Parts: sequence; structure tokens; C-alpha cells
Amino acid sequence: MGTIRKWYELRGGEILDIQEYHDGKYGAKGKKRLPKKKPTKEDMQKVNEWNRARLIKIRLLEYFTFGDLWVTLTYIRLNRPPDMKTVADQIAKLLRKLRTEYRKYKRELFWYAKIEKGTKGGWHIHIVINDIGTTASMLVKNWEYGEVKSIAIKNSQFYDEDFTKLANYLAKNKNSVEYKEDGTPAKPRIKESRCTHSRNMPLPEPKKKKLVHWKREIKPKKGYYIAAYFEGQNPKTGFSYRRYTLIKLDRRI
Repeated sequence: MGTIRKWYELRGGEILDIQEYHDGKYGAKGKKRLPKKKPTKEDMQKVNEWNRARLIKIRLLEYFTFGDLWVTLTYIRLNRPPDMKTVADQIAKLLRKLRTEYRKYKRELFWYAKIEKGTKGGWHIHIVINDIGTTASMLVKNWEYGEVKSIAIKNSQFYDEDFTKLANYLAKNKNSVEYKEDGTPAKPRIKESRCTHSRNMPLPEPKKKKLVHWKREIKPKKGYYIAAYFEGQNPKTGFSYRRYTLIKLDRRI
């Protein structure tokens, strides 16, 4: 069977998010397999986190762009909620108010939110939200429990750089292992978390193709450039996989 290429066409084909991997049934022509081993619990946590991050990134690339907002909502100590349900209800109330405001401007609201409770008991919420010019002030006006910090998603050198970083952050949960600068594991910082997004953000259907062999080097499709690239080994099968993003040179986004 060999090598499989799976990709998503985003923003009308202006962004291609591509993954290439061995299907695990037969040897991949042109690529040597590493010794197969039983994956550790840490290996599987990394794979699961990577899978979450990739799907989050695809949604972010499809529905958000430069100038949209990365928002952090916090609580003053007096307003700290007792549980996750309370926070979720408060966020739902906030987003209903914003949706009503967006409709006045004949705009559609898109958002991706993550609720976190830290190991020290504090709650905060991160939201990626499309900006219509007055979004930051709307948030300040309608969030009555603490502070609002809004940062515009910047125009990085590589288009998906910020979205990859945001997706990696949003994908972390209480099982995630983070490391200090010296390479040693840091103390866990998340006790509880939940991710959710607006219902008007369905994932596009991926496309799939069987490849004759594993190419040692990838070349961008004509009219595109390689914006990001990563290659690694699957801890379970021992085979290589890679993922990369192609961006159209004359994109309109």
C-alpha cells in the first residue's frame, strides 16, 4: 500500500495543509523503517496532543486571518467561579451578546475558546475571535468578572506561524508535559480545561491520495511556497511521517 498523502484545501485552495505517512501495511518504497516498538504512555500523549493541535490549526487557518484577536479573559478573586459549568455558562452568555452586536453590523461571529483552571485554582479563558473593528471594546463592555486582554494576530513571515503556535497552546491539557529551558520537565500548570468553538466552523473534508514512493525531498506545487515543514517517526510503527503547509504566492488573504 505504501505512502498516503492527506491534505486539506483551506480558504478556497489558497492554503494547503498536507500530511504524508505510511499506512503500516507494507514497506514504504524509498524509506527505511526504524525498529518497531511499543509506544509509551508519554508517546501516545504526544501523538494525541499533536492530532488535537492539527485539527485546531486547520480550523484557525480556515476561519481566521491577520488582525483577528487572541483574547484572554480573567477573574478578579472575588468573582472566581466554583466550577467549569459556571465558567461555560458565563462564556456562552458573553458570546450571545457579541453575536447580537455582530448582527447589527451584518457580520458573522467566529470564535474558538479554551477554558483553563490552573493548578493554583485560578480560572482564565482564551478566545480566538474574528475582529470587526469594535470587538475589543465589546468584550470589555460585556465581561463583568475581571480583565480583558486582546492581542491582534500578527502578519508573521510565514502565514501559519502564529496559528500553529496558538493551536499548540490550545491543544494542551492536564496531561501535557512542558519543559524548562534546561530541558527538564516543568511543573503541571493545568488542572482542568475544555475547548469549544462556534457551530458555524465545520472542518472541510480532507482529500487523500496513494503515492508510489516516499520522496526524500518535497517540492512545492507550482504557484505555492512551503510555509512550514516537520518530519518525525511514528513511535508505534517506526515509520516516518511529515506535515507541511503550502501557501499560494499571490494569495488574497
